[in-house]
Amino acid sequence: MDMLVKLYELKRDPALDSRMTSQAVVIRRVLAPELPALTAWIVPRFGAGWAAEATAATMRQPPTCFIAIQADQLIGFACHEATAKGFFGPTGVDQAARGKGVGHALLLETLLDMHAQGYAYGVIGGAGPMEFYRRSVGAIPIEGSVPGIYRGMLPLAQPSEVSD
Repeated sequence: MDMLVKLYELKRDPALDSRMTSQAVVIRRVLAPELPALTAWIVPRFGAGWAAEATAATMRQPPTCFIAIQADQLIGFACHEATAKGFFGPTGVDQAARGKGVGHALLLETLLDMHAQGYAYGVIGGAGPMEFYRRSVGAIPIEGSVPGIYRGMLPLAQPSEVSD
């Protein structure tokens, strides 16, 4: 199910920013030359579909994909404008970095960027952890949104199915 967020009500969270600083986690916009490293990181953790969406977001100008880095290692990402205008996602955090606020920091940074680009509302497409989104940014479910924009999507080809 998709969820709706009032972007105009969101504010920076100094406590969350401080938490990221204390963990030496940097949240920043991805650079286009980092795309191969980003997609190589995403595919084994979250699949080729999310890597394709992150590619679309990275190729925008400015890129609409943000990354979390700790000790020079990628530990998470979040995008908007990947599949549709006004949509947040995909987003993912490495298993070892979960529960430390990284996903929340990525979510907030990305949604604040959506607001800065002129959106009043954001759609969290195919929201997985709905309680997390409700608690973190006040998102509410959009009734009747399954399968939504993903209706009729082609199945992803497996590497062995791709021919030269």
